[in-house]
Amino acid sequence: MDGVDGIRAALARYHDHRATASVAETGRHVAHAWLTYQHAHYAQVVRLLPRLLHAAQGVRAQEPGLLVQAYRITSSVLVKLGEANTGWLAADRAVAVAGGDAALAGAATVSVGQALRALGRDRLALVATLAAARRVAPASEAVHGTLLIQAALAAAGCGDAHRAEELIERAVEVAVRVAGDDPHRTGFGPGAVEAARVVAALERGDAGEAVRRHEQAVRGQAWRRLPAEYRAAYLVDAARAYLQVGDLSGAARVLVDADGVAPAEVRCRPLARTVVAEVARAHPAPAGVARLATLVGLTR
Repeated sequence: MDGVDGIRAALARYHDHRATASVAETGRHVAHAWLTYQHAHYAQVVRLLPRLLHAAQGVRAQEPGLLVQAYRITSSVLVKLGEANTGWLAADRAVAVAGGDAALAGAATVSVGQALRALGRDRLALVATLAAARRVAPASEAVHGTLLIQAALAAAGCGDAHRAEELIERAVEVAVRVAGDDPHRTGFGPGAVEAARVVAALERGDAGEAVRRHEQAVRGQAWRRLPAEYRAAYLVDAARAYLQVGDLSGAARVLVDADGVAPAEVRCRPLARTVVAEVARAHPAPAGVARLATLVGLTR
């Protein structure tokens, strides 16, 4: 995607930390960037980030949490766009800036876990997220629960089904205690836990269970309350599960649903484009996917 080089350049500026905006103004820009990301407007986020990173660096001394958030947004969107190595760098920067603040450091480690899993480093992700979960538990239930989810997905990626299930059950217990406030923009709650059950089953190689759990999860209100980005990303994973069990029409249906929720999740994310291409290779291609393949530039 155009603009990623600008983010790399912003990450490479180590010494130019002049304030370009007040703490209050920078906070408003960070909140806007989060909302833009959660609505899956990734091209717009990419355009915002270089200036946002510069502004957040300028107020680091007064409010380091804004820079942590800016790095987290940066990491998240880079991972989405297939730039997980640079996403890991941004997440690591977030952890360093968070310092001894357990909740901030835990939220930053969520980004570390996501980047490491995207790089296929599940064991490292498991170690990092479990350690952070132990430290953050009293400070933020939502961050604690999100770290448990990331640890569960990493355990599933390592083939440790028992540990993955144990960690998800712990996340269930945390979700019961979480109030509606989510200052660290984790999206954590019962819907996130149920989505994690599906993805964990897929990651450990049980696509049939993933499909069964998916069809139950999307009936609940909790799933509908998740941010658009979260729901669309989850639906792409559900499409992978349908594909693995040979249900091309099911895969097509959820891909079209994902495109309806957040088009950029399907049209800009390399993983999603790969899934679209696999479904579109069927003859004839399932309803809706041929058009989707054309929209994302896979066919003419």
